[in-house]
Amino acid sequence: MKSLNELLNPPAESASRSSSSLPRTNSLVMPRREFLKTSAAIGGGLWIAAYVPELAARPLENMATSGTVFAPNAFIRIASDDSATIIANHSEMGQGVYTSLPMLLNEELEADWSKIRVEAAPVDPAYNHTVFGIQLTGGSTTTPSEWERFRKMGAMARVMLIDAAAQKWGVLVADCHVEKGVVSHAASGKKATYGSLADAASQLKPPGEIPLKDPKQFTVIGKPVRRLDTPSKVNGSAQFGLDVRRPGMLFALVARPPVFGGKVVSFDAAETLKIRGVKTVEQIPSGVAIVADRFWSAKLGREKLKITWDDGENAKLSTSQMLADFSQLSASPGTIAKKTGDPGAALAGAAKTITAEYDVPYLAHAMMEPLNCVVDLRSDSCEIWTGTQFQTVDRANAAHVAGLPPEKVKINTTLLGGGFGRRANPASDFVVEAVHVAKVAKAPVKVVWTREDDLAGGWYRPMWHDRFVAGLDSAGNPIAWTHTIVGQSIFRGTLFESFGIKDGVDSASVEGAADLLYGIPNLQVDLHSPKIGVPVQWWRSVGHSHTGFSVESFFDEVAHAGGKDPYELRRALLAGQPRMSAVLNLVAEKAGWGKPLPPGRGRGIATHFSFDSYVAQVIEASVEKDGTVRVHRVVCAVDCGRTVNPDIVKAQMEGGIIFGLTAALKTEITLENGRVQQHNFYDYPMLRMFESPEIEVHIVPSELSPTGVGEPSVPPVAPALANAIFAATGKRVRRLPIRASDLAGEREVKS
Repeated sequence: MKSLNELLNPPAESASRSSSSLPRTNSLVMPRREFLKTSAAIGGGLWIAAYVPELAARPLENMATSGTVFAPNAFIRIASDDSATIIANHSEMGQGVYTSLPMLLNEELEADWSKIRVEAAPVDPAYNHTVFGIQLTGGSTTTPSEWERFRKMGAMARVMLIDAAAQKWGVLVADCHVEKGVVSHAASGKKATYGSLADAASQLKPPGEIPLKDPKQFTVIGKPVRRLDTPSKVNGSAQFGLDVRRPGMLFALVARPPVFGGKVVSFDAAETLKIRGVKTVEQIPSGVAIVADRFWSAKLGREKLKITWDDGENAKLSTSQMLADFSQLSASPGTIAKKTGDPGAALAGAAKTITAEYDVPYLAHAMMEPLNCVVDLRSDSCEIWTGTQFQTVDRANAAHVAGLPPEKVKINTTLLGGGFGRRANPASDFVVEAVHVAKVAKAPVKVVWTREDDLAGGWYRPMWHDRFVAGLDSAGNPIAWTHTIVGQSIFRGTLFESFGIKDGVDSASVEGAADLLYGIPNLQVDLHSPKIGVPVQWWRSVGHSHTGFSVESFFDEVAHAGGKDPYELRRALLAGQPRMSAVLNLVAEKAGWGKPLPPGRGRGIATHFSFDSYVAQVIEASVEKDGTVRVHRVVCAVDCGRTVNPDIVKAQMEGGIIFGLTAALKTEITLENGRVQQHNFYDYPMLRMFESPEIEVHIVPSELSPTGVGEPSVPPVAPALANAIFAATGKRVRRLPIRASDLAGEREVKS
């Protein structure tokens, strides 16, 4: 296996490199148990820096204090003013890690919560992911991966501070007590704040063993603590990438090919250069950069630019043709991803067989804050400000383009106005492009993507086609299940390919299908991965976003074909899955499964296991005569192990549900003649507040380690909705987004 250093040093770029030649990317959510085996070789030494201050502890540049800063490890700094700064090695993109990570650390540190501060970590091996071996945020892994490390970092600091107080007072450590950042000795009445002990604690060596609290003693973990990043976002002081300003900074937009893989033949910048404020117009590998003193000048300049493009081999790409091609491809089995029993023989002997095909489109991430990146490139250094999920990879790729060693590249991670995977691009496309622009701008420069750039810029959730065949016995029970998946690989061509693709199967393509929890004795899942010139990567919940819809919708078809209640059949086939059974039963109870509904409404149910979490949802929906879908209520049950902050878990479940409903009802990326047809929110709409349903979230209590919450609520949404529509109307939904035209008109209304 290649070392991480080899993987992060791509071959030299050529000036003619086209956008489609960038590595195609996807998921941080490969099965973690398998990834642990392969990542051990590159991650084995990562913990040393976290525990040894001589390697990891370094002062923060912007910590203003006249006294000693106590830095026992890479994750905590305590100043003489009693402030405790937590260094967050994961990016805050709205998911709440700037609160949950400090909660983990302070559970053991026991500082005064009102004096906790958070700062983004620099790029350094001390902050590498405990599983993936590089610094990143993704795969719903932040809390699970830091569950132990952050608590140990806090405990390390607490032990050293108490030791410092005990030595100062000449008393036993066991006789000292700490609460809200104050160490006390009851017998003598002596007290000392953490800040006053910073100097003495800095002289001590870290303890060899770091005992952690019994969970029964937790005072912070499990409580609904208010988020630390909320005040700055309310008062406007929070800094996102778009907020960054540097002395002498210029602005740039890039004119990119209208067809993926296209190249510049020639361009005429005469009219562009007449726009007031435009400084220069230069060709770069991804297109033509317009550099100006203001964003608007660059935008007007780009509109005046005349470019002759060579559209290349993707000029005839069309999603309508792809749909037909994918369906044809699915008619024959692909590479086997999972096989149990003898599905062929079981289907041949089945009392009844049913077949269905499902389609989902390309999807853009459509973050509220479009992509942006500020680069200050100098002869001997490169400093970058951006909202990134992929610090280690971005630094390596930026260093390669800048012609500098990685240690000469500094990345300042700002707050992210949404990420959903787009800002974790293995090609570092928006960062690499900004470094190229900085080369020609010859000044600090901010490269900004407009909404139109974002939607047409590629790196989508892949388009997928799923074909199912199920066989039922005479009692209506499923005895055979085959599932053929067609869609682009998102690991192929990336530095994660050797981890994510095994025996020709991209794990991100089949997750949620090859690990099906239902006890069906004869099962086969196989995969076709066509090569298409549309750049793709991971999107919130990755492969689960399509398998959740297709698997759970088809399961509903199987239940009805066998005369079974969809909830009861799930219960029967999940008998060997106690955690999923628990969330299924809980959601059915809370949703009132089986109870009467108002006329015209239907209930749909779905479950899904992803990111090591168990989720079940019930949706109540109705359909107007013109086909308009109304979602009235969503009930969600989740088992994500021990809950660090229940408010954050609920918020993530709610956000994922809205995200999933938007994809189910509103959005798709389509291509015609190689060109993306969507432009802005008027033709790539988001779910509006007045369309949002009542949402209930129920968390299953657990004493197990935390699992993911950022993505697991997305996969069950679309199937629960599709199943509710069937319950209400008798019409099946087998493609997304749900079109009113498919549901309009007279129909059977079911009870």
